[in-house]
Amino acid sequence: IEISEAKFKQIEQGELRPAEDTLATLLSYLEIKDSEADKYWELAGYLDNGIPTTGSANVFELNQPIAMMMPVDLRVVYTDMVHVMVNDFGVVMNFMQSAGNGQQPLAVSRIGMSRDHAKSVIDILSKSIDQAEANKKPKLLKPQDSKDSQDSSSKKSN
Repeated sequence: IEISEAKFKQIEQGELRPAEDTLATLLSYLEIKDSEADKYWELAGYLDNGIPTTGSANVFELNQPIAMMMPVDLRVVYTDMVHVMVNDFGVVMNFMQSAGNGQQPLAVSRIGMSRDHAKSVIDILSKSIDQAEANKKPKLLKPQDSKDSQDSSSKKSN
């Protein structure tokens, strides 16, 4: 991870909140299981659903600003690693690229969605890959029946 030692100590001591990609990289590097990783995400404030524990259920506390990133361009970014986290709130996929020998992988994209949507993505991916592979196979012609070819040759001679 490319952060200063001072900043890392601040994160360790709870003085500084780690960026989401930093936390994801740490959890992946330390091979922390998803069930335990959820505790770290919650501790860092990323699993808070905004619903207060007391008071009206219709009141939402938004402790974090909501941000939506719109892509500046639509270039394709290739990935060779993915880290998937599933919890009660949904699915988060961190797509990463290896950065070379001995270096930490770089997060190139983070995608979050509901569990139901993730299941539909799995289904669509599976069907699309199956269809692409089926289209690559050579199409075989049906063999002609030998009786049919004899009948047609005898008709030509008459």
